[in-house]
Amino acid sequence: MELTDRVVLVTGGTRGVGAGITRVFRQAGATVVTCARRPSGDPDFVACDVREPEQVIAMIDGIVARHGRLDVLVNNAGGAPYADAAEASPRFHAKVVELNLLAPLLVSQAANRVMQGQPDGGAIVMVSSVSGQRPSPGTAGYGAAKAGLDSLTGSLAVEWAPKVRVNALAVGPVRTELSELHFPDLAAVAKTVPLGRLAEPEDVGHCALFLASPLASYVSGATLLVHGGGEWPAFLTAQYSSDRGER
Repeated sequence: MELTDRVVLVTGGTRGVGAGITRVFRQAGATVVTCARRPSGDPDFVACDVREPEQVIAMIDGIVARHGRLDVLVNNAGGAPYADAAEASPRFHAKVVELNLLAPLLVSQAANRVMQGQPDGGAIVMVSSVSGQRPSPGTAGYGAAKAGLDSLTGSLAVEWAPKVRVNALAVGPVRTELSELHFPDLAAVAKTVPLGRLAEPEDVGHCALFLASPLASYVSGATLLVHGGGEWPAFLTAQYSSDRGER
């Protein structure tokens, strides 16, 4: 899965899952440009709010001017704080959907315009979430946006073929520097995962690298589950506790 001489953009690529993706692609030989709203010490960093069309266009144009091409886009920027759906404001929900659904579409449009003109086309990887495929209490707007991102992946894969492949990763819990904001007891959460641990950022990076690489040249419109086997079924946990006489 060598990507030597390939140019990759990872949005939100300076910390957490994005930083892991960046490290993996660089280890594969790619030139990786990262972007985020906050400044970074990364030499290939571009400050950009991916929700703002003018900033996105300027970023993509700048990458092409500097490197001559854009081969891979990883739409990683996203997230949402915990909020009860009944109490969150309309503005809060709008911002969550804007960051997790509309921004990836915006960046993808700008990248696609470049990739369509390249002999080798390009590849786009959306970093989605298992929250888009099961109930997401406390982050309902986020889950709905990620479900929309999965749908968007399939539509863009059809519209932009054959030059551009578009795929997604449905990611489960990941151990990052911010994990405890969502999972105060990481050990307890890890026990609900069949593989017995949370993902590391590099685990997500390796899957993104596969989808971006020639090894996945016939994969487009797919959503790859990256969740360690999912979640241990609640009814089995209840039965196990009942059998042992636990309450």
